[in-house]
Amino acid sequence: MFYIFFLSYFNKHYYCWRGVSTTDSVHLTLLLVFNNQYNKKMSHGEEDKENSVVVEKVGGRSSITSCLSRYPIKFISPKKVGPSNIDAVWVYILNYGGGIVSGDHISCKFSVGDACTMVLTTQGSTKVYKSVGSKCSHQILEARVGSNALLAIIPDPVTCFSTARYYQKQVFTVSSDSNLVIVDWITSGRHESGEKWDFDLYRSTNNIFFDDGQPLFLDTMLLEKDSFGRVKEHMLDYQVIAMIVLLGPKMQFIQNLVQDNVKRIMTEQLQNPSAALSHQKSKADFFMTKPSLVASCSVFGPKKIGLIVRVASVTTESVYKFLRHQLAPLEPMIGVPPYR
Repeated sequence: MFYIFFLSYFNKHYYCWRGVSTTDSVHLTLLLVFNNQYNKKMSHGEEDKENSVVVEKVGGRSSITSCLSRYPIKFISPKKVGPSNIDAVWVYILNYGGGIVSGDHISCKFSVGDACTMVLTTQGSTKVYKSVGSKCSHQILEARVGSNALLAIIPDPVTCFSTARYYQKQVFTVSSDSNLVIVDWITSGRHESGEKWDFDLYRSTNNIFFDDGQPLFLDTMLLEKDSFGRVKEHMLDYQVIAMIVLLGPKMQFIQNLVQDNVKRIMTEQLQNPSAALSHQKSKADFFMTKPSLVASCSVFGPKKIGLIVRVASVTTESVYKFLRHQLAPLEPMIGVPPYR
């Protein structure tokens, strides 16, 4: 039985679930007023710098040579993450006000020079607050990854509040021997407030191009409410959706491990019922019970240089555990294991 359906066309993947929306009781008036006033200042040219980070080799080590940021985000780069012999730059993206406000338009650019390593992450989940006046929040990321370089984007999940409208687009330009790790994931909402898939719109696009403009990987995920409010029904109690992309020669070993692990995990999920289930339910009942975590993977690109992994789970914690295990081999390259 298949619980997630994907429609693929060459290297383009598109999949969609429909959702519902409820009224959010959280009011963000002060933050919204400040945000609107600041955006008016931006439109009058009071600040023209863009959010950007450039990493290049300086003295034989990966170093930040340029770092610019403006409201509503800020970049923080710790001086030391992991052993001193690991050549990697870590950058944290922080949101003022604790999240993305209705109507925010955030644009970021990153450049990772030849043979450099950069890790882009967060200090917690990215919260997208309720939409006001049906305004959509936008976040656009553009990144160029040089020859023999590595860019690892390993954030915490996005959590959209009730009625939120959010569009995220990430565009990457790579060389034939660039290395890229992308983790893109979303939770169903604020469970403690009773919200599960209650936002109005979530759209996430990830596109990868070679430096000559040739498309390598094009992917869009869309979750949007409809008049029937059936997203919870379609999700079958799954509360987290994740996508992982591993690309490049340095990722080949990890790709092989992940494919083996996913095959093993799904074999165990589908063929080995737990003792509790086997005692409490009949065999027919068990086969109608969904796995708590489902995962699939497939290769893409020339010479199968890329791997995409898709995951759905009933808990956020189980996806964190999955990511920790699958991405642990990155530690020698970035200094510490991801999602530790």
